[in-house]
Amino acid sequence: MRILRFLRSSVSIGKDVDYYSKFSPSPLSMKQFLDFGSENACERTSFSFLRQELPVRLANIMKEINLLPDNLLKTPSVRLVQSWYVQSFEEILEFKDKNADDEKVTYDFTDAVINIRNRHNDVIPTMAQGVVEYKEAYGTDPVVSQNVQYFLDRFYMSRISIRMLLNQHSDNMLLHIKIYCHSCGCLSLLSVNTYLCLVDAYENARTLCDRYYMNSPDLVLEEFNVAEQGNPITVVYVPSHLYHMVFELFKNAMRATMELYGDAIEYPAIHAQVALGTEDLTVRVSDRGGGVPLRKIDRLFTYTYSTAPRPSMEASRAAPLAGYGYGLPISRLYARYFQGDLKLYSLEGYGTDAVIYIRALSTESIERLPVYNKSAWKHYKTIHEADDWCVPSKEPKDMTTFRSF
Repeated sequence: MRILRFLRSSVSIGKDVDYYSKFSPSPLSMKQFLDFGSENACERTSFSFLRQELPVRLANIMKEINLLPDNLLKTPSVRLVQSWYVQSFEEILEFKDKNADDEKVTYDFTDAVINIRNRHNDVIPTMAQGVVEYKEAYGTDPVVSQNVQYFLDRFYMSRISIRMLLNQHSDNMLLHIKIYCHSCGCLSLLSVNTYLCLVDAYENARTLCDRYYMNSPDLVLEEFNVAEQGNPITVVYVPSHLYHMVFELFKNAMRATMELYGDAIEYPAIHAQVALGTEDLTVRVSDRGGGVPLRKIDRLFTYTYSTAPRPSMEASRAAPLAGYGYGLPISRLYARYFQGDLKLYSLEGYGTDAVIYIRALSTESIERLPVYNKSAWKHYKTIHEADDWCVPSKEPKDMTTFRSF
């Protein structure tokens, strides 16, 4: 009887996933997120939206998980991630027909949202571990690597968006209090003082650098507020997202500098500039850590590529994924999530400039969301043909063997 009940449940969940995956997610702007914390918004409004939107976002990415290679799906870590998504999907669906005016319902929903958020805390390192398990057992080939890269970009972007919704709902009351607490001058949870954020990220990265290398480079930080000259740069953005990006860039810049200059008494400083224009907020982090060759730039954004030793699962939960090679790819997703970007420009032998672009206007900062459709399905199923550009040979050809024309 227990097996039959499980099979019926699996069939039912499968049908629900199929149903909700037919809908496209509804991208929100930063302004809309901000409005959820305004005086006119309430927990009931958020509940009504999330009980419809969360199943759609979950179902869309769950369909894509099923398109991964069978051997990757069979790894213990990926199966664990799948079980988390199924359980969260089921828990959200329990509220689809409940009365939004019932305070107990909205209270229980908030409790469920917090439980789901906590359950998914380790999704990134667990999925990363699943990819490692697959590669160690079966190796890789170009087609699988390309599909996994495509999937992970979309999977982690989906996770960022879902977590944004979960955080917005669970922190709604705190957000409301902070936005209207003008007397203490504090910022809202969707507003960031860029100078303070960069200093905080630098100090924390410096602590790690000092601990490992017994020294660290200084920071030279400049602000250019073109929009409001003379005023500190403050933008409507997610502080934790900006912190994650600049912390990763400072960490990389410090490591490159320390390893290039070794036991030197003094190290060249890391330079950071923040500029706010009419359309973009731009953050540039520059180092003199020797740079990287052009051929390696794209590889730095490839998942599982890292110049640091790969950590154990226990270490990955305590550190910011050092060694998995996920720092830069995830940081670029954070930048792109609200229509920005992250780019690297390197002068090999000298240093690297990393540039973060963020939309300055909250109305232009709109979620970039993956959607499961025929185009996405074809990407996994299409057999990738050979490159239609010549691949240069490493050894020069004997000119005497060339055909005469």
